[in-house]
Amino acid sequence: MSGRRRGRGALLATAAGIAALLVPLASPASAAPGHAPAAAVRAAGAAPKAPRTVVLDGERLRQAKTRLAKGDPALRRAVADLRTQADGWLGRGPWTVTDKDRTPPGGDKHDYLSQAPYWWASRPKTADNPMGCPYVQKDGQRNPEVDALTDHDERGEVFASAYTLSLAWYYTGDPAYSRHAAEILRTWFTDPATRMNPNLDHAQIIPCRYDGRAIGIIDFSQGFTSVLDATAILDTGAPGWTAGDRGGMRTWYEGFRGWLGGAFGTEEAAAANNHGTFFDMQLAALQLATGHRDLAAQTVSRARSSRIDPQIAADGSQPGEISRTRSWHYSTFNLVAFTRLAAVGRHVGVNLWSYRGPTGQRLPAAVDYLLPAATGQAPWPHPELDFRAYAASDLVHAAADAGDARARAAVPALQAPPGGDLWALRPAAEQLDSITG
Repeated sequence: MSGRRRGRGALLATAAGIAALLVPLASPASAAPGHAPAAAVRAAGAAPKAPRTVVLDGERLRQAKTRLAKGDPALRRAVADLRTQADGWLGRGPWTVTDKDRTPPGGDKHDYLSQAPYWWASRPKTADNPMGCPYVQKDGQRNPEVDALTDHDERGEVFASAYTLSLAWYYTGDPAYSRHAAEILRTWFTDPATRMNPNLDHAQIIPCRYDGRAIGIIDFSQGFTSVLDATAILDTGAPGWTAGDRGGMRTWYEGFRGWLGGAFGTEEAAAANNHGTFFDMQLAALQLATGHRDLAAQTVSRARSSRIDPQIAADGSQPGEISRTRSWHYSTFNLVAFTRLAAVGRHVGVNLWSYRGPTGQRLPAAVDYLLPAATGQAPWPHPELDFRAYAASDLVHAAADAGDARARAAVPALQAPPGGDLWALRPAAEQLDSITG
């Protein structure tokens, strides 16, 4: 459990997870406490398997692991950065939606609950108006009040930790990482006492107005595909990850995919900005992960006319995002969804990178539009409350890998994100500049 909830989280962990934590562990390099012996790690990496991932390219992961075993110095440096991140998660979690102080109206503690971040009370809070209603929107200004609802932040920690830990296990063979990833996923998604119901009925509520909104789907869509890929990586034979875990996650995925076909999902799919792009990306990834390859191909194919055409201008700008107070953040954010959607498309034979719209709309042009600011050659020409050049790093890598010559030339000038550039180990774009204040 994180922070004040760690003690309760330990009590909620499954018996399998607790048993895993009691196994003596040692470091691959030095036999220090917390990691497996070096011989075990080497044995685990002897015959790498390509995970059946939905955004990541499993074959590229297998090739990277093979090169790592041969001593590739660049990959060894990247793995050192990855291990540093993964080690930071070993003493944290698991997390559960049931460990919160409020129950959603009409729901129960197994339902996810979050509050819209950019909505603020417009009046002083009094005995007659304890919420300060009505709430008004302040675009790009995050209301710290939302932190009182812990599901949102803990959801982010589940997604990030499971992804990082599973990757760390894959590249090092250290069972400490996979066992903790399994415990985190099991506690949040499948343990009957602690699991989250597969819906977002109460995401991004606005006090005094809505007990849940379709727009809240982005709480999950912006990062949930990392969970899909984490479970695919663990499925290659990770210690602590069982057939029961695989089945439980598959059941959750199917339930969530079905829920996305309801009213909230239909409304979010109609969004004309990053919400719509992320919805398509999450849906296509879920369709692929649950064996519906043809449906995934259809979802990605539709994005050509329904997402690229209306959202990307001929010059590569994104009109719906550059009008925001956080125009750099949202331009990169939307392109994370596009590049991950293109990655899903690669698995099902649909090439979004080569598509050109009727007035010249192109995904590579949208990445190229970021290059002057991403490489420090020119200031970003639109409003931005907190510019961070590294937010574009993964996007430039993705475009370069897809054959964009301008992006390839820009890679050496990129600003590395905090924690190091891990693209060689997990070639899939992530949101690197989360809004925290």
